[in-house]
Amino acid sequence: MGIIRIYADNACDLDQPVLDELGVKLFYMPVTIKDKTYQDRLTIEPPEFYRLIEEPGVIPTTAQITPVNFQAEFQKVINETDDEIIYIAFSSGLSGTYQSACVARDMVYPARITVIDSKSASVGYGLTVIRAARAVAQGLSKPEVIMEIEDNIKRIQHLFIVGNFDMLKRGGRVSATSAAVGNLLNIKLILHFVDGCIVPLEKVHGLKKARKRMLEIMEERGSNLPDQLIGINHSADYEGALEMKKLIEDKFGCHDFVISEIGAAIGSHVGAGTYSVFFLTK
Repeated sequence: MGIIRIYADNACDLDQPVLDELGVKLFYMPVTIKDKTYQDRLTIEPPEFYRLIEEPGVIPTTAQITPVNFQAEFQKVINETDDEIIYIAFSSGLSGTYQSACVARDMVYPARITVIDSKSASVGYGLTVIRAARAVAQGLSKPEVIMEIEDNIKRIQHLFIVGNFDMLKRGGRVSATSAAVGNLLNIKLILHFVDGCIVPLEKVHGLKKARKRMLEIMEERGSNLPDQLIGINHSADYEGALEMKKLIEDKFGCHDFVISEIGAAIGSHVGAGTYSVFFLTK
């Protein structure tokens, strides 16, 4: 009898050493910048990505992973092993990648391939991947691992502070006028996830007040925060992420964190200066 293999994609924003330790393999979304296509976190690392998009007029674009990419990997595992596959996908509310994987699953061997919509992004998605991999390492059965994944999906909370409105304007999430006013007045937009989609939550003046408000929302929504693995990410500001970590440690007594830089797949839509925290509700 084979093992359970956990797959994810690069939108989980987990660093390679973490993935290696967990035994998780990634599929990679393409990102195009100035007519050159990269694979996020494979052929372009976050620091280079943020350097490139600083140039005037540069608008990165992303694309979903195709069924062909999934089919090739799934078929190899099915042909060469007795292993079971669980692929946890980037939110279907933000990408067609989940649907691509479902197409590939149906073409290969549906009985041994499970595709799950994380309804999450970045390290919020990554926390579900970590829980799945740890469940496999503990020797849980495939149905039990799936139950762990589904519990995390139901409970995971995403809170984002967007650094500036330019990338949101490019993506059509705010108007040009709103973007200009927001940047001028130093308004920070806090967003969260609702059923796998990014939804504006509140507008706050200044980063300091935005961080304070995020902590208040964590307190309102969180459950047993000191006992949780807390996710934090950032785009081009590691020191800012450490400041957020210190605030969470001091307020809630949390001690277990995963901190990562937002890669090109997510960064193409939020830009530099974004911070996020991820945790579980009841």
